[in-house]
Amino acid sequence: MSRTLPMTEPLPGQPDRVTIYEVGPRDGLQNEKSVVPTHVKAEFVRRLLAAGLDTVELTSFVPQKWVPQLGDAEELLDELGEIGTGRQRPVLVPNERGLDRALQRGVTSIAIFGSATETFARKNLNRSVEESLQMFAPVVKRALDAGAWVRAYVSMCFGDPWEGPVPVEQVVDVCSRLMDLGCDQLSIGDTIGVGTPGHVHWLLDALDDAGIGPEQSAVHFHDTYGQALANTMTAIGRGVRVVDASTGGLGGCPYAKSATGNLATEDLVWALDGLGIEHGADLDALVRTSTWMAEQLGRPAPSRVVRALAGG
Repeated sequence: MSRTLPMTEPLPGQPDRVTIYEVGPRDGLQNEKSVVPTHVKAEFVRRLLAAGLDTVELTSFVPQKWVPQLGDAEELLDELGEIGTGRQRPVLVPNERGLDRALQRGVTSIAIFGSATETFARKNLNRSVEESLQMFAPVVKRALDAGAWVRAYVSMCFGDPWEGPVPVEQVVDVCSRLMDLGCDQLSIGDTIGVGTPGHVHWLLDALDDAGIGPEQSAVHFHDTYGQALANTMTAIGRGVRVVDASTGGLGGCPYAKSATGNLATEDLVWALDGLGIEHGADLDALVRTSTWMAEQLGRPAPSRVVRALAGG
């Protein structure tokens, strides 16, 4: 593998460091048609950690019939042992039953997954937005009472395949109500990848005006229209310091067929390196990991940086 380095040219107002919230093992793999063996998932996590990614979302405690790919959550955590239960190893839980399963395995960080739109709330959780908020309330309370860290995802923040453009005030209302439950962090999701930098800027402004500042926020962009990295850099310029990404650019959503891969971790790292922003990840190790995972899946990694550095 040839090794090319970007020139480092910082920009005014950029942060010294960004936290990469790696979602590859969960969001990256959840939409794969063939079930990835548990031991392969565990090795994937180990490789990501060895590459310097401190925060890795491991799996989801959803019923297997909902997302067959993630039906081995307990087995995965058992195989990972102590490295799977630290503060920086979140798991997704949809409800109290999922929380029970996670806590029984010693999980100390959880995420819940809400929606800014009614249609996707129905398709993803079989509930209205209001009903889903009522469902999340005891989950968050019990998790916090157990000493866990809690993240709230909000999907369809920029557009919905059934409802079209989503009004900013609608997104802010759902985000505010989730954060009012006591969540520690908000992840703003562009589930189908339709957002653009101006939209990102104004949504972050509106959230800030509502009392949800960039220090509480993360961004989660899909690259359907090639905008994920541009949107991410806009968010970083607005003060966001946590960015969701998936090694190799893997990803999708089983309940939104127009959702393609996530922002590739390698593409993000390349951009951060060019700005002189610290992140802690080893790009060469990430490329090797993505190349290995692509072999397990039987297809090339979507990441352009992986393809460039791995020679195609």
